Amino acid sequence: MDYRKTNAPTSTIPRDMMQLSSDTGNVYETVRIIGKRANQVSEAIKSDFGKKLQDFVSYNDNLEEIFENREQIEISRYYEKLPKATLIAAQEYVEGKVYHKNPTKEKDKL
Repeated sequence: MDYRKTNAPTSTIPRDMMQLSSDTGNVYETVRIIGKRANQVSEAIKSDFGKKLQDFVSYNDNLEEIFENREQIEISRYYEKLPKATLIAAQEYVEGKVYHKNPTKEKDKL
């Protein structure tokens, strides 16, 4: 998943939940699916951000580093401008990129 190339909106937009939940038949199940995917996206973004900032870790305090670190600021700004994880997850769900299954429904069919 490349969240950097997503076409998710950067601000919140209203969605028709009845249309969004047409494939599951349950609004709450759809919200649960999107929520779980949002947690996965959030963890991916967080770990990627942590890896990028790991390069800037310094155990010695220098006066120059305390005042300003332009590269670190640019990386932080980039990640702040990304769409929120919930917006990315909702867009993936609308586009059909999220795989989901409900084991209890499958058990009932058997």
